[in-house]
Amino acid sequence: MTFDDFASRRAGWLDGAGLKASFVISSRVRLARNLSRMPFTNRADDTNKQEIVDQVVQAAETSPCPEMVYFDTNAQDNLQRQLFVERYLISPALATESGPRGVLVDETESASIMINEEDHLRIQVIHSGLQPFDACEAALSLERDLAGGLDFAASPKWGFLTACATNTGTGLRASTLIHLPGLALTKEMDGVVRGVAQLGFAVRGIYGEGSDSAGNLYQISNQLTLGRSEKALLEGLDGVVNQVVECERNARETLAREAREQIEDKVWRALGIMERARLLTSQELMNFSSAVRLGIDMGMLQGLETGTINDIMVGTQPSHLQHRAGKALEANERDILRASVVRERLAA
Repeated sequence: MTFDDFASRRAGWLDGAGLKASFVISSRVRLARNLSRMPFTNRADDTNKQEIVDQVVQAAETSPCPEMVYFDTNAQDNLQRQLFVERYLISPALATESGPRGVLVDETESASIMINEEDHLRIQVIHSGLQPFDACEAALSLERDLAGGLDFAASPKWGFLTACATNTGTGLRASTLIHLPGLALTKEMDGVVRGVAQLGFAVRGIYGEGSDSAGNLYQISNQLTLGRSEKALLEGLDGVVNQVVECERNARETLAREAREQIEDKVWRALGIMERARLLTSQELMNFSSAVRLGIDMGMLQGLETGTINDIMVGTQPSHLQHRAGKALEANERDILRASVVRERLAA
C-alpha cells in the first residue's frame, strides 16, 4: 500500500453510514502510551526516537493486529505530511516536529498509530457516526495486540504514564466530529459550547486543538482522563453528544417550521454553485458543503449521498488538490482545481 493509494481514495469513516450520521460524521478514540525505560519524546534524542520507532514497527509486524503500513513522516515532504493531517491520520504537531517519527495505518484508515508525537504511541481508531464504544474496543484490542511485544510505562497508582498530566490514567481521549448548522443558524451555538464546557468537555475546530471551525464542523472531546475509567469517559461523551444532537435536531425542526423556504433557498443555491462554479475557495466550499449536507439530512435533496459530501469536504483540502495536480499550486490555481473536482464528484 503506497502513499498514492491512500491519497486517491475515500477513507472508510467518511461513508456516512454510522449511527446518527445525519449529525455525527465520526467518532474517534485515541490512546496515549509510552514505552517503559525510555525518555518521553520531549527529552529523547534522535537515537532514542529511532529505537522507539523500530520497536513499535516491529511489534506491529509481529503481533496479530490488522496489517498496517508504516509511513516515515520525517522522510515525507511537507505536502505529504499536510495531506495526512487533512485525513486525520497524523496531528499538526507530528507534521511539524523533527527527528525520527511516523505513522502506521491500516488499509481502511480506521486505525492508525502515531509514533513519537507528544507520547511514544498515539493509538487511534475512527468510526463513522456516533460509535465511541465500538471505536474504543477496537483501539483497546489493537493496544492488547501490541502489548505482546511492547512494555508500556504504567504505575499501579496513576495508571498509564504520559508526557502530559491531563492524559495520565487511562490515556484515553475520545471525540466526535459533529455537524451543527442548525445551532449556527439559530444563533444557539455559543450557549451549547458553554454548556458542554461546564460538563468537562472541550469543543474545538475541525482539526482539534488550535484549529478553527469550518463548515459548521466541531470536535467534542473529553478534557481529563486521570481518575476516570474508560467506561465513564465514553458514557460521558456519549451523553453529551446525544444532548448536543438533540439541540441540533430541535434547531433544525425550528428552521423547517419557521423558515423552510429560506433554508431550501440556501441549500439549493449552495448546490447550484457547487455544480457550476469555476472558482471555489476552501472556506466557500466548506460553507456550501455544510448547506448541502443539511439539505440532504432534512430531506430537501434526493439522490445525493452524505458520504459524497463528506468526501468532498476532505478531498478538496489544499494538500489533496496539490497531490492530485502533482505539484505545488498557488491559491487561485487551487480554487480552479477545487471547483473542477467538485463538479466532477457531483456529476458522478
